[in-house]
Amino acid sequence: MPGPRKLDPSSSPRALLGAELRHRREAAGLSQSELGAPLFLSGSFIGQLESGVRRMQMDQAEKFDEMLGADGFFVRNCEALKKSKYPDHFAEAAEAEARASTIKEYAPQLIPGLLQSEPYARAVFREYQPTAVTSVIDELVSARLDRAQILSDPTHPMLWVVLDEAVLRRRVGGPEVMSGALRHVAALMRQRRIIVQVLPFSAGSHAAMGGGLKLMAFPDAPPLAYLDGLGSGQLLDDPSAVAGYGLTYDLVTASAISPAASLALIESVAEDYDHEAQQL
Repeated sequence: MPGPRKLDPSSSPRALLGAELRHRREAAGLSQSELGAPLFLSGSFIGQLESGVRRMQMDQAEKFDEMLGADGFFVRNCEALKKSKYPDHFAEAAEAEARASTIKEYAPQLIPGLLQSEPYARAVFREYQPTAVTSVIDELVSARLDRAQILSDPTHPMLWVVLDEAVLRRRVGGPEVMSGALRHVAALMRQRRIIVQVLPFSAGSHAAMGGGLKLMAFPDAPPLAYLDGLGSGQLLDDPSAVAGYGLTYDLVTASAISPAASLALIESVAEDYDHEAQQL
């Protein structure tokens, strides 16, 4: 197993806290499990804090200051972590996503945020907040497109997505928006940047009918699972739970059509939207 990644403390408040937590814990002669025990946190969770995968909460910062004699260091710097451009229920997952080496996602309703085109993202947020002023929608769209910048690296992270056929058929923003959105996904597939499979309606019932699922693996921390809900989300690190959701994802991919067949279907549906847009 690789050793702990060396974080650049200047790169982010989370990296700063993680590096300092590891330094002070080791100086105190405590294992990760021993540090986490008074807060009922697992050793793996402490490892995720130290590697910058998980976000430190204020109650944790207070306890770390007390246990490690940090003179308020963690509380003071934890304040910076409260600022996020993402909704509270998703902020920690988005930040973990940016550090993942592998991301696997099942999307039952919408094109995942990392793969959304600008017009598609705008249409989604407008449906979510029909009375919001344009500047609010602009900020949400900007944050979503910023997330997608992790795909600007040609190989990292490895992204494998299963799209339910409903994602292709659900009209978000009209035929022109849908055509552009699907062609954006197809272009990333043709560039070999992402792996995409479509779970067709013909597959019938399947293992992930309960909702969206995202699995994230890291080079220096245990994996995480994120369960997506309506205005809510749950980030899980329990090994048995994450392993169970890993099996769920494997079962979904087994029911999906191949990447090559998926690309053909995505481009065919995009062409149908093109024809429809031309008739309007």
